[in-house]
Amino acid sequence: MVLSLPIIIMVGPPGAGKTLLAKTSISILPKMSHKETLETSKVYSLIGKLSPPSGLMHTRPFRNPHHSLSAIALVGGGSIPQPGEISMAHNGVLFLDELPEFSRAAIEILRQPMEAGFVSISRSRQTVEFPSRFMLFASMNPCPCGYFNHPQKACTCSPSNVRKYLHKISGPLLDRIDLQIEVVPVSYEELTTHSISENSMTIRERVQNARAIQLKRFNQRPDIITNAQMQSYELKKWAQLDDASAKLLKIAMEQFQLSARAYNRIIKVARTIADLDGSKDIQNQHISESIQYRMLDRAAWGQAY
Repeated sequence: MVLSLPIIIMVGPPGAGKTLLAKTSISILPKMSHKETLETSKVYSLIGKLSPPSGLMHTRPFRNPHHSLSAIALVGGGSIPQPGEISMAHNGVLFLDELPEFSRAAIEILRQPMEAGFVSISRSRQTVEFPSRFMLFASMNPCPCGYFNHPQKACTCSPSNVRKYLHKISGPLLDRIDLQIEVVPVSYEELTTHSISENSMTIRERVQNARAIQLKRFNQRPDIITNAQMQSYELKKWAQLDDASAKLLKIAMEQFQLSARAYNRIIKVARTIADLDGSKDIQNQHISESIQYRMLDRAAWGQAY
């Protein structure tokens, strides 16, 4: 059973706002349900980190472990099994800043929990399972110096160093990422503007409306909460494409040489964009926007020398 939640990676130079975007994501996520509150509280109870007076976790957790963290500390373990960072992020956000700086073992060990929704720790006398349904935010610089593709600062890295740096994220993990976003630096004009934009409460309301649509859609499947958890046969039922959208996706698949997994993830993201837009059907602009979120899959990215 695939229980993965959205996985997002942001690529951009230092100071572009990647960490800020990750931290503020909590403010637009839907409020936790009673079931989610109990599940998350149980995890924190095991490690003695429930705060009085209520004894329950009412806000979604945000975990931001350092890249020096070991694989065991990330997934959990010990002689007496304890939850790791991914279980402490259950029903919340796990933010891995500077993803390529994490050990390869720590990065690769994330793949199974992300898809299964739990982590299993085996010992000689027992096997313990901890929940691990979380939204993964990751960030990385586009190259070792951090300024590849920067509009103003020149990159000092060689083409081979850029490719080597990007290849620290393996193909199988990259394939599982729903949103691959390039974060560009904010200009002085944008920083000093007095124009009013949407606040978090307005965005959260739109997100909660989209979540309500999905809960209604999957009311016969209590194990499914979001579109990200749909399997192939559910995509055929709830995420059908019209001729124009199917043609556009076909072109993208051939041009970027995308896998079947990437194909499914593009459709899931498009279904969510349509839900946020209040649209019953996936339209051409929804699939087009979803394709734009596969920037690391584009053959030319990272080779523009």
